[in-house]
Amino acid sequence: MAPLPPFPWIDVAIIFALIVLNGVFAMSELAIVSARKARLEAMARTGYRGARTALTLAADPGKILSTTQIGITLIGILAGAYSGASLGGPVAARLHFLGLSAATTESIGFVIVIGITTYASLVIGELVPKQIALRAPEPLAAAMAGPVLALAWSTAPVVWLLDSSSGLLFRLMGLKRESEEHVTAEELHLIVAEASKSGVIEEHERSIISGVVRLADRPVREVMTPRTDIEWIDATLDDAGLRAALVAASHSRLPVTEGSVDTVIGVVQARDIAVALFKGEPLDLRALMRQAPIVLDQIDAMDALDALRQAEVPMALIHDEYGHFEGIVTPADLLAAIAGEFASDTDPDDAPSVVTRDDGSLLVAGQMAVDMLAERLGIDLPEDRDYATVAGLALAVFRHLPGEGESFIEQGWKFEVVDLDGRRIDKLLVSRARTAGYRPT
Repeated sequence: MAPLPPFPWIDVAIIFALIVLNGVFAMSELAIVSARKARLEAMARTGYRGARTALTLAADPGKILSTTQIGITLIGILAGAYSGASLGGPVAARLHFLGLSAATTESIGFVIVIGITTYASLVIGELVPKQIALRAPEPLAAAMAGPVLALAWSTAPVVWLLDSSSGLLFRLMGLKRESEEHVTAEELHLIVAEASKSGVIEEHERSIISGVVRLADRPVREVMTPRTDIEWIDATLDDAGLRAALVAASHSRLPVTEGSVDTVIGVVQARDIAVALFKGEPLDLRALMRQAPIVLDQIDAMDALDALRQAEVPMALIHDEYGHFEGIVTPADLLAAIAGEFASDTDPDDAPSVVTRDDGSLLVAGQMAVDMLAERLGIDLPEDRDYATVAGLALAVFRHLPGEGESFIEQGWKFEVVDLDGRRIDKLLVSRARTAGYRPT
């Protein structure tokens, strides 16, 4: 039997180079498409080379996909054809040398070469480069933006044809090629939670970020101090009555009313009262009070913050659409919605909003913000809800004023009313339920 010819290792090197080049195209495509615009903009501002070009390319993903697919497709076809033509014969000769019949070695050799080439193309030319691109998309996008843009210019007619054809198909299907690039509040919560788990941010930082996100999505009525809980002072009181009311007050700013809390006419500050007393002036609340802005209870909490910034006194009066006084909001209310309640702002006689019992159940105050409890329990609340507290959630489910001991199950959690304060739900016991669903009892 004649000796075997030398194996064409140069052809193997050429095929391997084609596969690596295919991987470069695949990596460039995924890196540019998945790179975050904000990071690329930050890199461009610092003079990072290629970042500005990557931003230009990322703005037109259809063009990028068309450009890289030209290279990937041509290289795939070339590598498959070249490997079969250059390596099929040598592999068949070695199979024949091992004793296989000449009739089958050519087919078997071709299949082996194509199989190995396809495997190498998938691993080296697709999977590994794409995983590398996902690990560091922005630096890779900046590095490869120049070559990809040069290829797009050199193949402009073909790129235009492919891009236009894909755009036509999208229009025929009634779809938009451009997706809305936005991050929902839920996605942001998940991102922050993942960053907290990985140690990128601390737990207290996560809670503050989540509080800011919640605040931006909440109407002001969910963070206000309701009228039933505010301290106010009556301008019609005599001098002795005013002094007694001021001594009993625990806040430095008080709404001024005429007879009842329904007729708030302004806000008085303790320092203005102190200045008047030191000067020996009469205690006239109407002269000392300042005007507070009036905001509707359905505006966003962030809009209420803007109103407080421009106000003469940092307190806003909340009214409903019928003009009824509902409560007040202060910077302290907004800060508490973000960072939680401060001990100095709460009555020492009041119990905390939530207490964890020995058995793992929670004793929850009815006036606790329902979205804070929902985040702690991991339950979803309807977007169009018209309640702000845990008591409001219970009333929305019961649809009547419940009695002590009544309960319902919501998303795997049992809510039991354990204490009523007149017509108000004061305390609820929240524990894991054995079955999920809604079942008032």
